[in-house]
Order: sequence, then structure tokens, then C-alpha cells
Amino acid sequence: MTHTEPAVDAQTVDPEVLRERAVASLVVARDRTTLLTSCVEEPDLTAQHSPLMSPLVWDLAHIGNQEEQWLLRAVAGHEAIRPEIDGLYDAFEHPRAERPKLPLLSPAEARTYAADVRGRALDVLERAAFYGTRLTEAGFAFGMIAQHEQQHDETMLITHQLRTGPPALTAPAPDPAPLVTGPSEVLVPGGPFMMGTSGEPWALDNERPAHRREVAAFHIDTTPVTNGAYQAFIDDGGYDNPRWWTADGWAHIQKHGIDAPLFWRRDGKQFLRRRFGVTEVVPPDEPVLHVSWYEADAYARWAGRRLPTEAEWEKAARHDPAGDRSMRYPWGDADPGPEHANLGQRHLRPAPAGSYPAGESPLGVRQLIGDVWEWTASDFQPYPGFKAFPYKEYSEVFFGPEYKVLRGGSFAVDAVACRGTFRNWDYPIRRQIFSGFRTARSEEV
Repeated sequence: MTHTEPAVDAQTVDPEVLRERAVASLVVARDRTTLLTSCVEEPDLTAQHSPLMSPLVWDLAHIGNQEEQWLLRAVAGHEAIRPEIDGLYDAFEHPRAERPKLPLLSPAEARTYAADVRGRALDVLERAAFYGTRLTEAGFAFGMIAQHEQQHDETMLITHQLRTGPPALTAPAPDPAPLVTGPSEVLVPGGPFMMGTSGEPWALDNERPAHRREVAAFHIDTTPVTNGAYQAFIDDGGYDNPRWWTADGWAHIQKHGIDAPLFWRRDGKQFLRRRFGVTEVVPPDEPVLHVSWYEADAYARWAGRRLPTEAEWEKAARHDPAGDRSMRYPWGDADPGPEHANLGQRHLRPAPAGSYPAGESPLGVRQLIGDVWEWTASDFQPYPGFKAFPYKEYSEVFFGPEYKVLRGGSFAVDAVACRGTFRNWDYPIRRQIFSGFRTARSEEV
């Protein structure tokens, strides 16, 4: 049997199609950046709303600085526009908690700088040849920068969730989903599949290379775990029983007095949550959001299950048993549409569990892409044959047991930065991120 992934040959892709895709991706990202930095007044742009996050104005100038460094300097060979600010916007040189003390560009200066860089970058893109170097092949550098900006847009959306005060953002709610009447879990057959990618032109280094992975048969939840299901864990004393927690997890929740997902508070027999400045009753049918890896792991133990490994998650999301191949997405190789997944900040919340039947996998697993990032059991590690590109600080410096892998994206992720092979990672204590989970269990033999 062959175990394949969809191949994309940069030599056969029309350069004008690549150019149009790159332009569109950059424009969509910048429109979102503009929205996130224009919907609040200047004091909210320069304030630090949480020591976990940068001031919004830092993100704005950092986006421009990265674009200048890679598209204007590395690709086009231009001289630096403002070399004196490189250090200010180096994410590794200054921890987030220290960034408000730096002599940052003002909001007006940051906007002018980012706009100047973007105008020059589009000129470079208009003349770019998508071959010759690994950086320019298939427009990789332009795709990398579009993804980078969208990742910071997600970060800025997290900052908006953390800020206090009246709502600054609005978006329509997702359509109601009919009650899921099928099985609550799906059996994923055992056997090999191709994990990762070697042919996706804009895939990042940690997604590469494609490699054969053997996975034993397992069951996985049809949908992410819901608020209602998670509240049953709380009501059963889940936060009071060390039996369900790892030693580190128990110590963490005890130290910080954690007894519910972030932004939840009890109001009699129900829970309320704060969501982008609005206080509302926690909807029981939505996937649970803002839980740490420790909380996800404890819930899974309480439910008599476990978190899926990263390989299990990807097999459930990409493997097509009928064709014995790995697809780009659960629904096939086509780019995501609004019928497939909740992406791109189109809504400011997850869609109800069971939504998007058009986006389900061949085995019937739903919402693997979008809605909530899903914690897995796996540490963030390189794939066999990994090569850092274009710089070690993107992935390589994070490999190790300190970080847990999240998969699938969230409602805050744009399609350009989300695919079946995309890997995210964070500390197991993190809760401000748009994180949820689904559970799994091994097939009984």
C-alpha cells in the first residue's frame, strides 16, 4: 500500500496565481491588523493589558519590522529603513512584560512605518520571481509574512479579550447547530499514515518533512468537549480532587486558586463568562475555551479517557482510509470556506459543537479545524529529518518537554495560518489562549 500526501510542485504553479494569493493574504492580514488597532483609543494601544501580552502598539510595529527584514532586506536586498528599531521589536531580546518600558514608536509612527513597509513590499511582490532560492520558491517568504501577521492578529485578539472596559469589537454569532445525533466518538483504524508535509509550499519548518507514522487504533471524540460537559466535571468536584491531576497540575491550580476556566465565574447554579467586554451565561453547547493543558488532561482522566497524541490528532484530521492518503484538511484538499470551519475572526466565539458538517473528516470527526485550539498529549518535538528554516528561533529553540502541542486552530486563526499539518505549542499552564480540547481512548484489544 502507498501512503501519500497531496503534492504541490512549485514549478507547475502559475506565478500569477501565486502572486495573487500572496497579495490577497497580505491584504486580508493588514485589514485585520487595522481593525484590531483602530477600534480602541491611543491609551489602550500603548497600555499593557496583561503581563502575558505586549502592548498592541508593539505588535503593530513588530509586524512591520518583520516584514521589512524578510521581504525588503532578505528578498529584495534593500537597505534598512529604520535599523535603530530592530532591537526594540526583537521578540527574543525583550520579554513581553518589559516591552512597555521600551522607547517604542507611538501609534502614529507605528502606523506610518508599517504602511511604508507594506507599500514597498507590494512593489517587491509585483516583480518577484518565485524560484531561485528556498526563501522565494513558490512565494514562501510572502506566505511566511502573511502567516506571521495573522498570528500576531490572533495575539492582539487575545489582548482584546484580556482588556477591561466596554466592548471594542463586534461580530455576528455563529449559526445554531442541530443537535448531534450520531456517535459521540469515532474509531480511527490502526496502521500507518503520512504525517507532516513536504509539498505544501507555505508550510513552516516544524511541519516538515512528511514521514510515515504508525498509530494504533483509537477512539476520538466526534466534537470538542463542550462547556456543558466541562461544567459536569466542575460540579463533580473535579478541581477539588488531586486524583485527576498531574502533580504539577495540582500544584499549579492550588497555588493560583483556579476552580474554573479563565473568564468564568459562578452565579448561583450557573456560570457566567466575560467575552470581549460582554458578560453572558456560559453556553453549554459551545466547545469549552480558555483551559490549560493541565485542566484538559484532568478532565480527560475524570472522564476515563485521555488526550490524543499529536499523531493521533493528525491522523484523525487528515487520513482518508478509502484513498489511503493524507489530505490537506479533514474535508479534502480544497482551501477552507465558510461552510468548512469557523476561522478568520468571522465570529468572536466558537460555533456550537457539531457545526460544519461539510468540514468533517472521512471518518465523521467534526470541527478539527477552527473553533478552538486543541491540546494534545504530546511535547513539541522535531520530526525526523527536521531542518530549521529560515531561522532557528521560529521552532527549534522551543523543542522540548516544556511545551505541549495544540492543533487545529481556533475562531481567531486565519486560514492562511491553519491547515491539517499546522503545529502550535505553549506552556501547559496557558489559559489566555483560545484553547480547548477533545478526548480519546485506546481501542480495546
